[in-house]
Amino acid sequence: MSSPRTPGLARFNTSDPAAARAALHEVCASSAWGSKLLAQRPYATTDALLVAGDAAMAELTAEDLAEAMAGHPPIGRPTPGDPTSAREQSGVQESLREELLELNLAYQDRFGHVFLICATGRTGDQMLAALKERIGNDPDTERETVRTELGKINRIRLTRLVETGEELVETDEENAS
Repeated sequence: MSSPRTPGLARFNTSDPAAARAALHEVCASSAWGSKLLAQRPYATTDALLVAGDAAMAELTAEDLAEAMAGHPPIGRPTPGDPTSAREQSGVQESLREELLELNLAYQDRFGHVFLICATGRTGDQMLAALKERIGNDPDTERETVRTELGKINRIRLTRLVETGEELVETDEENAS
């Protein structure tokens, strides 16, 4: 369990709404997910934040999930200059990138979005095997698999956000409530 005195959690809890919203958007691109977490501040512990994140993930609509997935680059092609996607996809070897990208295109044709998997701690071979297996899923099964994987990613990113103690970037966003 995390202490309420975790510097990053305290900073998140007390940051202005625009900065907290921006930080949550870096964790998950779903505005509905971020709004739900923002509305429940302050959090007593990191665990309480993670539980709230899980609950918000479970409530996302298909449209909310699509918005969240749009914030993720295809496996095998991390966003240039983005240390988060580079770190999360570090297990992908150059020799697998082409096959992953080809299968990702086939997956996108089938499901209408990128293949989403919690890549942290997985090898490129493991991600490729999961992609080959999941491309055969029906759309409803795959949507719930994506929800589960996105939840794992969000937990890792939320933990990193509040445990590292990094400064939240102050923004000038007007409609941050």
